[in-house]
Amino acid sequence: MLWNDAGVETVVTLDLFWHNVSKTKAATPVKRVVICDAAEFLKTPLRQLYPVKRKRDLQKAGHWPLTIPREPWIHRFSDLARTPADSTQVLANPDDVAVLQYTGGTTGTPKGAMLTHRNLVANAVQTAAWFATGAQESERVLGAIPLFHVYGLTAVMLLSIVKGNEMILYPNPREIDAILKLIDKTKPTLFPGVPTMYIAILRHPDVAKYDLRSVRACISGAAPLPNEVRKQFEAATGGRLVEGYGLTEASPVTHCNPLNGIVKECIGIPFPDTDAKLVDPEDPSRTVGPGEAGELAVRGPQVMKGYWNHPDETAAVLRDGWLLTGDIAKMDEDGYFSIVDRKKDLILCSGYNVYPREVEEVLFMHPAVAEAAAIGIPDAYRGESVKAFVVLKGGMTATEAEIVAFCKERLAAFKVPKAVEFTKDLPKSLVGKVLRRELRERELARPRPSD
Repeated sequence: MLWNDAGVETVVTLDLFWHNVSKTKAATPVKRVVICDAAEFLKTPLRQLYPVKRKRDLQKAGHWPLTIPREPWIHRFSDLARTPADSTQVLANPDDVAVLQYTGGTTGTPKGAMLTHRNLVANAVQTAAWFATGAQESERVLGAIPLFHVYGLTAVMLLSIVKGNEMILYPNPREIDAILKLIDKTKPTLFPGVPTMYIAILRHPDVAKYDLRSVRACISGAAPLPNEVRKQFEAATGGRLVEGYGLTEASPVTHCNPLNGIVKECIGIPFPDTDAKLVDPEDPSRTVGPGEAGELAVRGPQVMKGYWNHPDETAAVLRDGWLLTGDIAKMDEDGYFSIVDRKKDLILCSGYNVYPREVEEVLFMHPAVAEAAAIGIPDAYRGESVKAFVVLKGGMTATEAEIVAFCKERLAAFKVPKAVEFTKDLPKSLVGKVLRRELRERELARPRPSD
């Protein structure tokens, strides 16, 4: 459990989640719990309406009536929020750890990236500089990605604090109906998001009924942005949607396409004060030549201090101030970087490298495809072959043969999917990143003809 790994002693929680906290406290190092009643911080009429909703939600979950015992280790947030008259301000050291941001665990047990105050402030200021759109008034930022994810933490919350922007928060990125209504009603100007969110908006049957023209700028992160999606979303909003890149260990943003410059089908150029280079994946001390693919390494004020309690893993990814990202990339003559794919997602087919993203970009070009993912599956002859997972647009049809034929026209033979599986949805993280790892695990768990 992450609380045990981090050595958490104090938990601050909404009263809605008391039941979950009380069940897990005994198995953790938690010494005190701070309970917050959101109604105490709401204005009328929400202050009166919230208790009704809270009761309904708790009844639905089977946790009503809400009973919080009176114990010395249980504190009320409203009591602690009052500043004593004799209090003193304690200044933080910029290089002290501010956040343990746990990675998604794509390589095993999640590890806590130690992000310092300097890391977070630097990346928030870098993002604010990138989001400069020339608007005289303050921006309105739509926050539909969770703030507990490092992307939401920086690109929504910290960005808004740095720029003095209004945050329009919505807790569930999958409720596209509500998000469309919120855009139409509140007129946000900045909309950081993820590709699956933009895709879901475009494929919504009633999208034309909503006014999306207030959206002036969007940075897409957490997953590759298909070029067709970018073009369609810009046409729908009249704004600019650009792809960026980052990782938890870099607070997270390191690259982005310029909002007011040349946009290419890639992750763009390094953020201010950020250096980037490509190194040999097998020998990081060697920089690869121009035009070659290599592992992306970055250096800048946003790079983490290391992994919490994992010195060996820290030493493996931090080399002389450079962070090895685990992503394979190329750089063009203008200094724009393109992610070829994750080093661990590479498909080795008959001795050739096949990068899932290249296959997925072609799949997204098919008029019936709403979402797609490609993975490598065991192949007795080739070592691995490509399998595609496809979600079709509503009301559209396609066959496996049609999808394969479409890919044959646009890909080298060894990159063409040997199998296509149609599915209603793809496994995703809480911010909408497609989890290829889960698809691979699901595929490997299936019985084989030779089993």
